[in-house]
Amino acid sequence: MVDPRVMQQLAPEGVLRAAINFGNPVLAQRGAGGEPQGVSVELAKALAEVLGVELQLITFEAAGKVFAALAEDAWRVAFLAIEPVREQQIAFSAPYVEIKGTCLVAMDSSLTHVAQLDAPGRRIAVGQSAAYDLYLSRTLKHAELVRAPTSAAAVDWFVEQELDAAAGVRDFLRTQVSAQRRLLEDDFMTIRQAMAVPVAHAAAAAFVKSFVERQIANGSVKRGLLASGQSAELQAT
Repeated sequence: MVDPRVMQQLAPEGVLRAAINFGNPVLAQRGAGGEPQGVSVELAKALAEVLGVELQLITFEAAGKVFAALAEDAWRVAFLAIEPVREQQIAFSAPYVEIKGTCLVAMDSSLTHVAQLDAPGRRIAVGQSAAYDLYLSRTLKHAELVRAPTSAAAVDWFVEQELDAAAGVRDFLRTQVSAQRRLLEDDFMTIRQAMAVPVAHAAAAAFVKSFVERQIANGSVKRGLLASGQSAELQAT
């Protein structure tokens, strides 16, 4: 039987409200009919089943919008990258997926490695408030970040505004490679994706932490990745 405190914090009306972020296509995608699918959706379904409650998926186009909706109590569990800026308001589980962050550049760009990005005059497109935006905001000293509303839009802005690079998830940026565009050879960060609950919900946080550990151990995360066309190697260990 689930602790009543957990039930109150995760599904107070008998419904688990889970935020699904389409901004990271590794974790969530739209199905043929537009319905959410992907590993984060499968984890949300499994958690609702364990709790014995209904599941309501609340979709967002970017991680920053998921985080902003926390103040409105729009969701009780979400799927976000672990970031120090967010930890003041969010309690994270251990990561269930680890994703590399890198940059897309023009084929004729002089850039080959991420260490070359931080130079005066460089302009890099990012999805606003995405994990890599937060990371690059802390670490870049000279380059300018140009913030697009979503990660996909960042690639469009990079092309349209002839910026130096577009930062993002390597797996997604790989789909944007063409005769005119290529990826840098290395990564600037490892993005650790986790389940998240409001920091005040301590009982729920402990429950979700244990739940994620079980989902990794029993192979559910790996199956969710494979079913949505992702690499099983992305699963955290």
